[in-house]
Amino acid sequence: QHQHHHQQHQHHLHQITMQDPNEDTEWNDILRRKGILPPKEPTIDEQALEDMVDEVVQKHVAKSTGKAFEEMNINELNEAEDDLDEEDERVFEEYKAKRLAELRTQQLSLFGSVQELNAQEYKREVNEAGEGIWVVLLLYKPEIQVCKKLMAIFERLAQKFKTTKFLKIFSTKCIPNYPDRNLPTVFVYFEDDLKKQYVGPSIFGGEAMTVSNVEWSLGQVGAIKTELKDPRGPSLNQVFASSKNQHPTGGDESDSDAATSSDDDSD
Repeated sequence: QHQHHHQQHQHHLHQITMQDPNEDTEWNDILRRKGILPPKEPTIDEQALEDMVDEVVQKHVAKSTGKAFEEMNINELNEAEDDLDEEDERVFEEYKAKRLAELRTQQLSLFGSVQELNAQEYKREVNEAGEGIWVVLLLYKPEIQVCKKLMAIFERLAQKFKTTKFLKIFSTKCIPNYPDRNLPTVFVYFEDDLKKQYVGPSIFGGEAMTVSNVEWSLGQVGAIKTELKDPRGPSLNQVFASSKNQHPTGGDESDSDAATSSDDDSD
């Protein structure tokens, strides 16, 4: 019996040394709660987090709306958010941000061509274009050659930069009696704020304008995200800065010079 008891005792010791790792974490958790051990970094992989989020969200959303999360619009998201506890709410916020980004991308990729505008639509399409959306508006007349050229360039840029809203409007429909000598005119808006205007036949290099010239200029304003460097080269800017009275030599550069000065005047 004594021997048996000794074996039992040994077995018990053995159990303590070969401790169940889960017991260890439970004990550590107690120590953490008492502040003796530092808090453990959560190790959740992305997929597990997404699944957890899905579960939490689906549970609450289904309960409150009977709708799948993917089918919900912004208002429904906000309503569903109202009855969540704190932890769920944090998770929900993350999910909502992700969903908003998805919706915005869907919404933004709706652009991609130059839409014709009439005066009645101006406020809705330009001033109320929405959060985070750049609007590039061309005032034109179809018989003016440089307008036609710029319109063709805008078509190409609209396809390339689908998150920017390119619009065109017949000049006198937009502003009654708007003088032809000011055409083409381009207004660049961001969230109802006029960021830049380009006025007159010499903008973007006039007759000599190129796609990259226009792309670079709109990139400088922020209306599109371009990788292009200044196509005019550094020499012109230096000459232009040194004296406004001297014109740089060469046809191309004086074109750009005119474009630069008319841009400056309109700021």
